[in-house]
Amino acid sequence: MLRQIRPFIVAALTVAAGLSMTSCAEMTQVLQQSGAASTAGESNQSTLARAIKESLELGSTRAADLLSQTGGYQNSPIYRIKLPQQVQPLASKLRQFGLGTQIDKIETLMNQGAEKAAVEAKGVFINAVRGMTVTDAMTIVRGSNTAATDYFRQHTEADLRTRYLPIIKSNLEQIGFYKQYQQLLTTYQQLPLSNKPDLDLEQHVLTQSLNALFTQVGEEEKAIRKDPLGRGSSAIAAVFGR
Repeated sequence: MLRQIRPFIVAALTVAAGLSMTSCAEMTQVLQQSGAASTAGESNQSTLARAIKESLELGSTRAADLLSQTGGYQNSPIYRIKLPQQVQPLASKLRQFGLGTQIDKIETLMNQGAEKAAVEAKGVFINAVRGMTVTDAMTIVRGSNTAATDYFRQHTEADLRTRYLPIIKSNLEQIGFYKQYQQLLTTYQQLPLSNKPDLDLEQHVLTQSLNALFTQVGEEEKAIRKDPLGRGSSAIAAVFGR
């Protein structure tokens, strides 16, 4: 009886061994393919993140370079910093009192201070860009024409304001803004005018400076997305050109 059963046992073991070897081979192949896909995905995401960071670095650097040059703010029809809107009606009255020259000088110095601060802003921007994660980049690449700039502003503006204010103050002091400002305030306080608005020009210059920078970064991002190879690089084109 045992002799009759033995051939069936041997045959069953042979088939089982074959199936086992086939399963192992298939499993190895699946794992290898899965690992390759995972590696390819990680590599693709890293490439995408580098391209997004590169585009933001380019955009922020170009924006800072544009606005930090002499006349970058002062001569710009878009970014020129003027006295606050709530002060404009009063400014007209001050000109009637013979303070037009002082007002013009104040506005010139505000713009010069913003131009000098823009030089320092470049390094702050680049450090912020380099802290961006792969997940952030994946979201940005499928976003709007200013998705990177919007992300950038959302995550850096508070820190930039803190770091930017002493730069503004320092540069305004170096170019003689506060002397002119104090002369204007002294005369302003002596004028027989009611409902005088607060002339906190430091915060005004800070806000307008950063608004201009972020707006220009956004314009640069739009240009890069529109012409990723011409305005960016081959790496950026590989991402935004899809």
